[in-house]
Amino acid sequence: MENTQLKIIETAAVVIGFVLLFIMTAKLVDKTVSNSLLKKARGKIIKKAINIINLTVCIIIILIIWGVDQSELAVFVGSTITILGIAMFAQWSILSNITSGIIIFFNHPVKLEDTISIMDKDYEIVGRVSDIGLFFIILKTIEGEQITIPSNVFIQKMIKKKING
Repeated sequence: MENTQLKIIETAAVVIGFVLLFIMTAKLVDKTVSNSLLKKARGKIIKKAINIINLTVCIIIILIIWGVDQSELAVFVGSTITILGIAMFAQWSILSNITSGIIIFFNHPVKLEDTISIMDKDYEIVGRVSDIGLFFIILKTIEGEQITIPSNVFIQKMIKKKING
């Protein structure tokens, strides 16, 4: 009985830790959204992605606490990841865009309404950033055209930002 009580306490601690992490993540993302003048919908997407990762880790820890054999758990997780990897192999660019979108969200100097030039060897694109999404960055040119750039391409290009001074 004492062993079961310890497992219940450990499980409660993991769940409380998950809830605290959930709250801290939400506050961090909300703060980043408000400081960066980003759309709230984008913050919701980022929160969902981070919470899915946190929930997965929480479930794995709880399974270990309750005595699921670690080698069996490792085989199950490895098999699941392998199957998902094979199933999504053709969609690797989507995963790359999601990862790039998260990087741009947290750590890129370009913000909404900035006027930028994307330096390319063939031609230069100049426009105002009208939206920063998880998959795409949307620019509006002086001519009123809308240019959609995948996040993974955007993060790889050299960007010149007009500084208002």
